[in-house]
This record gives sequence, C-alpha cells and structure tokens, in this order.
Amino acid sequence: MIADKFHEVEAKIKESMQRRTRVPKDAPVTLIAVTKNHDVAAMREAIDAGAVEVGENRIQEAKEKYETLDRPVTWHLIGHLQTNKAKVAVKLFDLIHSVDTVHLAKAIDKEAGKIGKVQDILVQVNLAKEESKSGVYKEDLQEMLDLVDTLPNIRLCGLMCIAPNYENVEDCRPLFREMYGIYQKVKEIPYKTANIKYLSMGMTHDYPIAVEEGANMVRVGTAIFGPRQY
Repeated sequence: MIADKFHEVEAKIKESMQRRTRVPKDAPVTLIAVTKNHDVAAMREAIDAGAVEVGENRIQEAKEKYETLDRPVTWHLIGHLQTNKAKVAVKLFDLIHSVDTVHLAKAIDKEAGKIGKVQDILVQVNLAKEESKSGVYKEDLQEMLDLVDTLPNIRLCGLMCIAPNYENVEDCRPLFREMYGIYQKVKEIPYKTANIKYLSMGMTHDYPIAVEEGANMVRVGTAIFGPRQY
C-alpha cells in the first residue's frame, strides 16, 4: 500500500516535470517522504519501495526513529526548530530546511562547530507573510543570507517555503513562480561558502504545481502514508 502510493507520487512528479514551461523539464526533483507521526514500520516500507530521503518535524520523534531505523537514509528537518534544540538537530539531520532567524542560524553554527560538522541548511522564506508560519520576509532575505554566509559551520544550500493552504490549489502557482525567481537570483550571488542548489517547496496538496514552477525538492507525507497517526 505505502509502496504503491510512493510510486504514484514519483509518477506524478515526472508528469509535472513534463508540464514545465519556464523550468528545464529534465531538472531533477528530490522526493522527501515526510514520516512525522508515522511509525518505523511504515518508514521501512517506504524506504524499501525506494525512498532515500525522509523528513521529520519534531526533534524527539526523529531521535527515537533515528536510533531504531536500520536503513541508510538522508534525514531532513522540515519543521520549526527552537534554538535550544539545535544541539540535537545537528547530530541527527543532514539538511535543516527551516532556518528562519539569525539567532537560530548562530545557534546551529555554534553546535555544529562543537562536533566538527558543517551543517547544510535552507533558509525558510515566508513569501505570503502568514502570521501562522515561520520564515524570513522577502525584504529581509538578503541580509539573512549575507549573515549565514559568514558562519563557518553552516553551508547555505538554498531556500524553502510553504504556500498558504488555499481552497483552490491553483492559487499557489504565482507564489511558487515568484519563489523560483528569487531562488534563481540568489544562485547568481557570489557567496563565499554557500552552495545554492535546493528549492524546497510543495507538499501533498500542491507539490505537482510546485514542481511545474521549479521546485527541486518536495515534502510529501499524506499522499504516501495516508492520514497521520496520532
């Protein structure tokens, strides 16, 4: 069941890539299987079907799974990270998507330095300026990116955003299109240490549109695993 759903999502991503008009059709997309609130058995089923990237929202849940999951995967933190959890986060995650403040970036840098790690991160952008969501506003983004580029134990790898949960999913398209434009401009900046290569946008309800508009990472949970188990 999970394997079938995983392959369905993969197929939809390929279909969406072929509908691209402004983005190269062959530019690859990384599918992150969002495993929050799903048990290790479900994770193993998805991994055995081909998932190699998993996304978690909560540090404690991720830590428990990390210690019991006997599969080699890349771990993504896609949920909001509190600064006091940075120490654990840098030990668990390969890529942190949700860096949204200078304060948090400095905390990650400090903790990564303690264990001799350069932590890959994305800066989360709140393009729609939703009060309920974290993220840097567009007008503050450049200052944030410049600061991150000075931190020795962080490597800026791109941007992440979450679209509003519009009733009509097509309403996401202008936001994704604008986000791709911002990403393209950021890629052109000659940073010292950054390696801008990821644009993480799109979830279960809107990932086909995100892919059409230039996402090269999508975070999909419900379409693979079904409703969350609470």
